[in-house]
Amino acid sequence: MANPHAAIAEDAFLLPMARIPDAFIDDLLARTDIVEVVGSRVPLKRQGKEFSARCPFHDERSPSFTVSPVKQFYHCFGCGAHGTAISFVMQYDRLEFLDAVDELAKRVGMEVPKDTQQRTADPQLVELYAVLESATTFYRQQLTASAKARAYFDARGVDESIREKFQLGYAPDGFEALKNALGTNPQRLAMLERAGLFSKNDAGRVYDKFRDRVMFPIHDRRGRPIAFGGRVIDKEDGPKYLNSPETRLFHKGRELYGLWQVRGANSKIERLIVVEGYMDVIALFQHGVTQAVATLGTATTSEHAELLFRNAPDVYFCFDGDRAGRGAAWKAVESVLPRMKDGRQAFFLFLPEGEDPDSIVRNEGRDGFEARLQGATPLSQFLFDSLADGVNLATLEGKGRLAERAKPLLAQIPDGAFADLMRQRLTELTGVGVRAAQPETHVPAQRARTPGRNAPPPKRSLVRSAILYLLHAPALALEVSADPAFAGLRQPGVPLLVELIRLVHARPDIGVAALVEHFVGREEHEPLQKLAVQTLPGGDSTWRAELLDNVANLDKAAAEQRTVELRQKLMESGRLSDDEKVELRDLLAQRPGASST
Repeated sequence: MANPHAAIAEDAFLLPMARIPDAFIDDLLARTDIVEVVGSRVPLKRQGKEFSARCPFHDERSPSFTVSPVKQFYHCFGCGAHGTAISFVMQYDRLEFLDAVDELAKRVGMEVPKDTQQRTADPQLVELYAVLESATTFYRQQLTASAKARAYFDARGVDESIREKFQLGYAPDGFEALKNALGTNPQRLAMLERAGLFSKNDAGRVYDKFRDRVMFPIHDRRGRPIAFGGRVIDKEDGPKYLNSPETRLFHKGRELYGLWQVRGANSKIERLIVVEGYMDVIALFQHGVTQAVATLGTATTSEHAELLFRNAPDVYFCFDGDRAGRGAAWKAVESVLPRMKDGRQAFFLFLPEGEDPDSIVRNEGRDGFEARLQGATPLSQFLFDSLADGVNLATLEGKGRLAERAKPLLAQIPDGAFADLMRQRLTELTGVGVRAAQPETHVPAQRARTPGRNAPPPKRSLVRSAILYLLHAPALALEVSADPAFAGLRQPGVPLLVELIRLVHARPDIGVAALVEHFVGREEHEPLQKLAVQTLPGGDSTWRAELLDNVANLDKAAAEQRTVELRQKLMESGRLSDDEKVELRDLLAQRPGASST
């Protein structure tokens, strides 16, 4: 089954890779640990020499997604998603190629060659970013011109520095203010529509999506506007909040409002505070609490949880204390649990009815809000309190019910001290020991669903075997001449084998993942990927001996092929050139037990 995410990432990966120097990409992938990259976003469990997880690119119950630390690539046996650390970051974080390379380069202290930035940009994405930047500028200008909009922020205590930091604006009343200001031609209008800034009625009329609203630009990880939230000024208007639709740039389940500003305000982020509204984030910043972010009208997703913990070790979820707030908190628990590696902490702060972070910090100040954070409920306590709600722990039946509720949740916690302590706490509450989830639980089923993955390999041709060895240890190609004697052998796969050998000679430090990705977009890519994920017994020394033996046999086959060709020519034409006579004599002399024509 093809994976559309993989296809998108591969297309994006193919073109720019030829533009950024190959040596830079090889060096970046060599320095990058793909297990670290994937593991910071997806909970991984060790499974032999590899790591496994439920695939982040399609829904599944049993893990079919593997990450190889040796080969430095990932592969899903369910949907087919695969690639390097670069393509994973592109797919998972929805980044452009250059942004993904830049993010990985920063992790390992490398700097992307500056002259590649413009040449690797997708023209359509550049236009989308440009129109969103223009819209941000337009809305900011309109805020300056609108006494009503300025009065709204004045009344909320938002000063000019915070308005500037968050690039706050105002969308004027009327159906075509933005359209008339920015839509100067059909192409521009089409781009504004793709950016989610227009709506269309049943009659087909296109008009401004945001009207008479204060505007909150949503920024990506590089500080570029990718979407907007708009809030009504008059309470009787509705809906209260209106957000941009999802676009090529904006996916609400993956973005956090205010994260760009948090990064700018803190050299080191010790904590993040998750609130529900734009104005909550802004009010907290206004009062000196500069670690607040907001989800964008959606519950906390697994992508949010990964993003939060990638930026800070401690995360505080701040919700209303009513039933809806506690329901939202429980969804956050479900997203956070599989990401609770040792060293991470999560807390839950429930506010009094009718209050929100904006009102609390305005009434109680920074110190008052900080005091409330100090009293926040740890995830462990909230989880067990929630599970024990309505359960009589004075009875064996009640303890059994709590244990059964807790087992599947605790099994999601990554192995480590926190997981052990949570199981210990359950034992304290119920007297029931919870066994840790066994890493091999799904292996038999997985092996059954992927025939041949660990079964004895079928007999392979010399060429196929040689390619397999190179895919597991590319440096072995340096043991073979870059212009091998068998290059002219007419056998399936020989041109590919020769290309692999020459590629390694040209890029000696190339790894398995980069070697396979070199063929993205070509028909050879899928077969190479399948060979690369096979389990190959032995090690470098064994593979080296086997490879050199295969090459020697291919050289013999090539010599025999050439001998037949020359003899055939001699029979048909009755003559050979002087060079061909010497060549034929040498070929025959190489045969065991033969030394003459």
